[in-house]
Amino acid sequence: MTFWYVWLLAGLGLLILEMLAPGAFLMWIGLAAVGTGLIILLSGIGFDAQVVTFAVLTALSLTVGLKLRRRRQDSLNTQRAGLVGRPATALSFSAAEGRVRVGDSDWPARLAEGVAVPEQGARLRVEDVDGMVLIVRPE
Repeated sequence: MTFWYVWLLAGLGLLILEMLAPGAFLMWIGLAAVGTGLIILLSGIGFDAQVVTFAVLTALSLTVGLKLRRRRQDSLNTQRAGLVGRPATALSFSAAEGRVRVGDSDWPARLAEGVAVPEQGARLRVEDVDGMVLIVRPE
């Protein structure tokens, strides 16, 4: 007799534990257990095959989870990612150094090489970020 419902209940229990103590690890094992239960329900495989199925599904689900985690970490919300390309307004410049307004914040800025000093209120575009200093160029 196959106990497909035991696998389903174990998987659902692991998914509930993941909600109570999130860490995105139990979720993948819980999904593998639920998948094993569904495969047993459809095919009626024996205990040895159930264990192998669970192991394979666990390996696959953890691999997917790790790939998703890496992708998410590669796209961090850095200042550079959030500011490059945004419009800016010149507030004041002395030679190549000055301040600009981007959105509702004032930032220290430096002009890109070969750019003339802009007048106050001139429209600029953020070209790069160097630490906390925006590199800007006229639009």
